[in-house]
Amino acid sequence: MTPYEDLASPTDMAADCQAAGRNLGLESRLEQAARSAVGPVPSIHFDEFPREVPKREIRVSDAAARIANALHLHLD
Repeated sequence: MTPYEDLASPTDMAADCQAAGRNLGLESRLEQAARSAVGPVPSIHFDEFPREVPKREIRVSDAAARIANALHLHLD
């Protein structure tokens, strides 16, 4: 028994696998490098970067605070 109803040619099966890989977002590093090599280059101009980058906020839940306090790890 084959995965296809009727056995396709190896070329057709390879094309099917490549299409499935593209649709699933599976790319080889070589393909990623090739796309990056011909893509636009990132800017190095200072004025194109944001002035201030906000820091992420870390939230400590009540349960985590109780556990930390019980272990004498004070999370303030």
